[in-house]
Amino acid sequence: MKCFFHDTIKIPVGKATLEAVLTLPEGATSIVIFSLASSRSRYSRRYQKVAQQLQQRGFGTLLADLLTDEEDAAYYYTRTNIELLTRRLTGITEWLECYGPATHLSLGYFAAGTGAAAALKAAYYLPHIQAVVCQGGRPDMAEDLLPYIATPVLLIAGTLDADMLGHSRLAFEKLQCRKKLLEIKGAGQLFVENNAMTLIMESAANWFHHYLKVPDHQAS
Repeated sequence: MKCFFHDTIKIPVGKATLEAVLTLPEGATSIVIFSLASSRSRYSRRYQKVAQQLQQRGFGTLLADLLTDEEDAAYYYTRTNIELLTRRLTGITEWLECYGPATHLSLGYFAAGTGAAAALKAAYYLPHIQAVVCQGGRPDMAEDLLPYIATPVLLIAGTLDADMLGHSRLAFEKLQCRKKLLEIKGAGQLFVENNAMTLIMESAANWFHHYLKVPDHQAS
């Protein structure tokens, strides 16, 4: 993979300044923004690997921190504050749309944890988001907006994680958009069993490949 842009950037959102790693392969026409409720998302080896696999398929990626270090220290409150996470994600998205190297590229979200609810809510507020993939997490925490989301959504859950599987099934029932629920047999909350992460990466890449299209003004 040849890359024409790779850098750590600082993104102002409200009173916070959030850090992110933006990578754009040559010829990329779309960017997948990661929605993770952490102050150190960009250092996660798990999600770095997911990002690298997407880059190999030609997608740009933005590994962004939705929280500051101070906010992350207040673990439970901030990581479950869906409205805060949603504001951060929409702010990052709007900033990215005006950022030189990323201007006019189509956008999707890859989410996990409570970041799943934030991604779904952000997709409601920003309907030009073309695809969302939620790896486990809490998509049900966006319950009030789920019936009104138009963006295609892929939900992924492991069959050994009864709680998360239940949350994903509940969200799937309420979604009225194009949707799919992938239940990975024998996988738990961390998806370390049965080569689950490889299946997740392949399924996510295929979902984005199908739904992330070059914007009309870009194609012309």
